[in-house]
Amino acid sequence: MRKLSLIFLGLGVFVYAFASLISESPHGKGFSYACSLCHSSKGWHLDKEIYAFDHNKTAFPLTGQHRSVNCRQCHATLVFSEATVECAGCHTDVHNQTVGPDCQRCHTADSWIINNITVIHQRSRFPLLGPHYTTDCSVCHKSASLLDFQPLGVTCFDCHSDDYYATTGPDHVKGNYPTNCAECHSVSKFDWTGAVPDHSFFPLTEGHAISDCNKCHPGGNFANTPRACEACHQAAYNATTNPNHAAAQIPVTCGDCHTTIPGWRPATFAIHNNYYPLVGAHATIANECIRCHNNNYTNTPNTCVGCHLNDYNQTTNPSHAVAQFPTDCPACHNQNSWIPSTFNHDGQYFPIYSGKHRGEWTLCSECHTNPSNYQTFSCIDCHEHNKQDMDDEHQDVGGYSYNSQACFQCHPTGSGGKLKPARSNKKME
Repeated sequence: MRKLSLIFLGLGVFVYAFASLISESPHGKGFSYACSLCHSSKGWHLDKEIYAFDHNKTAFPLTGQHRSVNCRQCHATLVFSEATVECAGCHTDVHNQTVGPDCQRCHTADSWIINNITVIHQRSRFPLLGPHYTTDCSVCHKSASLLDFQPLGVTCFDCHSDDYYATTGPDHVKGNYPTNCAECHSVSKFDWTGAVPDHSFFPLTEGHAISDCNKCHPGGNFANTPRACEACHQAAYNATTNPNHAAAQIPVTCGDCHTTIPGWRPATFAIHNNYYPLVGAHATIANECIRCHNNNYTNTPNTCVGCHLNDYNQTTNPSHAVAQFPTDCPACHNQNSWIPSTFNHDGQYFPIYSGKHRGEWTLCSECHTNPSNYQTFSCIDCHEHNKQDMDDEHQDVGGYSYNSQACFQCHPTGSGGKLKPARSNKKME
């Protein structure tokens, strides 16, 4: 009896061990796909006649050359979960990790050959522009296999330091030129000539629009170049005679009066109106400083008579000097021209520009017969030929007298006045 029990125990252990063996899949724990997707009763070998496993529903769809690869090339063991989806899991990195682990940035499953490397490079930290677009990769990426793309600097100087040090016209080292080549050179050009520096810190416009850098940077020395006008134009300042800048002690801050227009003209003294506004006729000679300043810019008068005394003395119609006119020119004249004067003769004294006297006179002296006193005037000098008529017309006017003051008293506007009839001595009957 005891012997029979041992037989049953041994048989149970065998059955348990066999059941455990057939219950664990050779493809690893957790493998849940049905065996019939790949195998048949013919054996455990892959039966291609019934093979129905859809690899494209996994984390690694089969595209390109992966469709024709033998399964064991990727699945070296029967445990499928041990296979990786990373390219480097199956493929040797010939670039020695110099371009990162993501092969798909450049390659596809169809072929390792890259047809659009230039386009791909545009997405890098150094887009290929100008001559860089057509340059062979090996010119910049030097390696024994030409497949090792060690990271390179992206500044011009990283690759072109030899060009910088070898340049003599101008000497970049001596001139302390910046090593940022793009400040002067264009990345789109195929040579270094025609450099156009960013000179915005000192705009090269009009008179400063010169192509010869040595005019301002002698000897190719670009360090500590002065920006003040007189540093370059002191000779022009000293040679100027209209006006004589040195004698007049005009400031050397040229920008106060001049622009960069070639020839220094026109000068524009922007704050002149703070001293004397240039309007009217004065505005037309604003650039002829000598007309008013006569080489003296420190004591120039700012009254009319200070500049126009000769005009005052030479005037004869009327003679200002003889008539002792005031020298306050603006009382009668404006800054546009001397004629017409703005003396309000009609409103304050007697209408000669309107009324019956309009157009009846030519010279002031026709009425103001005393050139030394314009407060006196004459009516009868013009109306003398009508004296008899005037006497006849005024025979009934009491106090009538044929003289200028009497005329003005009755005719203050030059038109017909109010006549005063003579008193009659006859008594009414």
